[in-house]
Amino acid sequence: MDFGAGGGAVGAMGNPGAGVDVMSWYMEIPLISRLYLTGAFLTTAACAVDIISPFSLYFNWNLVFEGQVWRLVTSYLFFGVFSVDFLFHMYFLVRYSRLLEEGDFRGRTANYVLMLSFGILCISLVAVYTHVHFLGSALTFMMVYVWGRRNEDIKMSFLGFFTFNAPYLPWVMLGFSVLLGNSITMDCIGIVVGHTYYFLEFVYPVIAELRGWSLKRIMEPPTFLRWLCGDYDQPQVRLHRD
Repeated sequence: MDFGAGGGAVGAMGNPGAGVDVMSWYMEIPLISRLYLTGAFLTTAACAVDIISPFSLYFNWNLVFEGQVWRLVTSYLFFGVFSVDFLFHMYFLVRYSRLLEEGDFRGRTANYVLMLSFGILCISLVAVYTHVHFLGSALTFMMVYVWGRRNEDIKMSFLGFFTFNAPYLPWVMLGFSVLLGNSITMDCIGIVVGHTYYFLEFVYPVIAELRGWSLKRIMEPPTFLRWLCGDYDQPQVRLHRD
């Protein structure tokens, strides 16, 4: 399956014709994306060798309320057993998380952490009522949606049969899931949460500025998070392009 961007981009693992240097490729991934990839891989590996059980990872609000708070994180790290489906999820996770972190969130690590935290909070709240247990796919869909909306002119291809602009990518993926007979619950949750974040981060500040509202920005990371992520200076915010 190919959801590649047009334009002949150089592969992520190095120059064309060069040997694959996995460690160099891994270290080139931005920090937050690299931490997420590492957590997902190690969690899956630990389940594969029976160090931990998926039953101790899935999201369950009652168990979280009883003190198993790690489920708020681990439910986003387990993507199933090692398989083609797992590789497919890792591809989308690394690709679009990296594109966001190196694009709109370059030099704004705290803002990217806030985006992921917002996504985890919203998806977890929805999961309480939709009774879904492993939530990483929804968070990945959120990343894809936000990236697509911020890169409206990029052409994408689907299996080489037809091309479309990047904002339609999550909808093409959703349609493909329907064709395969898969559940689209996680896809829809990711799209809704992604659209909510996109509006609050990129659209609302423009509206607030035009109408003279006192609250100019909602998605603003706290000072402590900026310090923790090394974003000491106030960044220049890239707003809605329309």
